[in-house]
Amino acid sequence: MTADRGTPHVHIIGAGLAGLSAAVRLAERGHSIALYEAAAQAGGRCRSFHDAKLDRLIDNGNHLMMTANTAILAYLDLIGARGGLTHPQAAVFPFLDLANGRSWNLRPNRGPIPWWVLDPKRRIPGTGVLSYLKGLRLAFAGSEDRVTDCLDTQDPLWRCFWEPLVIAALNTPANEASARLLRHVLAETFAKGEGACRPLVARHGLGPALVDPALAFLQDRGVAIRFNQRLRRLDTTGRRITALDFPNQAVELQEQDWVILALPPQAAQALLPNLAAPLDHHAIVNAHIRLPKAPDWPFAGAEGPVPEVPFLGLIGGTADWLFLRDDVVSLTVSAASRLAERPNDEIAAALWSDTARALGLDAGDQPPIRVINEKRATFAQTPAALRLRPAPRSAWDNLLLAGDWTDTGLPATIESAVRSGEAAAKALTLP
Repeated sequence: MTADRGTPHVHIIGAGLAGLSAAVRLAERGHSIALYEAAAQAGGRCRSFHDAKLDRLIDNGNHLMMTANTAILAYLDLIGARGGLTHPQAAVFPFLDLANGRSWNLRPNRGPIPWWVLDPKRRIPGTGVLSYLKGLRLAFAGSEDRVTDCLDTQDPLWRCFWEPLVIAALNTPANEASARLLRHVLAETFAKGEGACRPLVARHGLGPALVDPALAFLQDRGVAIRFNQRLRRLDTTGRRITALDFPNQAVELQEQDWVILALPPQAAQALLPNLAAPLDHHAIVNAHIRLPKAPDWPFAGAEGPVPEVPFLGLIGGTADWLFLRDDVVSLTVSAASRLAERPNDEIAAALWSDTARALGLDAGDQPPIRVINEKRATFAQTPAALRLRPAPRSAWDNLLLAGDWTDTGLPATIESAVRSGEAAAKALTLP
């Protein structure tokens, strides 16, 4: 198949959030776009689907977004879907320590100066002001420093704040994770005060909030979306991509055409063997549990119920986070490469035990559980891996790269994926 002569086309490979982000930006500018996706649905690792075992719509995985995620919010504004996310009136993160039953709410104050650490009632139990001041060491982190090179792992704040933050934000064990990347996370969130830290909640799921509105936006603008199209090969001549080889067709590119490759790093390198990319990875394990009925949200934290925040940070168990939507509890374990090697029934039992303890349920009767094991959820966000993150522009004149693993300056998150697609769209030059 040959693209129409005379009209520049942009061929976007991958309909995850990086590809969708690039597509909606280009569609807004009126460009001719074709979007190809190897799977039967869009969204990549950020998709929702109806699970037959639970008979519920569930997300492939849980993602915690915040009001600091300006690219996500701009993307939603563009496609007219800001209403799919809600947030509390003030930033609050409830936590429960399963080992000792202690609970607290993490509530940063407005503005960049963290006055809240001076208030014993707002500090995490067992911590003092000095615990928080030690975090200033991150400001001086070198490019090769890991988080554990900069922070005191024996301080009480480590177990209840720093380590959970590293695991959640970087999906990498703290003794491997880049200290500079963590510093960047803090600079965009807690260093700006509570206004940047309000958690964003997808009321009906990530697919309905982030993916479906983008597909509707593209379809309304005549963008062809082709599912079940796995790219097998990129044909090149000199410094240009000249054809896209799919199982059932070959798409020949004209001189003015562009390609945006919005694939995971392993898939991108398989197509471009000389591409430097961060390939080491860590798993994320998610479990979705359908309860007999929707529970009352019983968690009160240190200062009363937080009904508008349907999640709970867990310390001292297997799970890192617990999310509640109606009668479905979803749990997430990040940096979970060891857990991911265990049988699903063992994973389910461990996460049900955490759920029962956290919600005060009878652990004896385990309800239906769906375990989702993403063994290559993100690249390992180590100092060495960060040096391998590529810029949007590639060695080929008409090929751009997008994905949460590219050099966005952020961890491999939804925000990073959306920013990468936006960057690719901006880097593309069309008449």
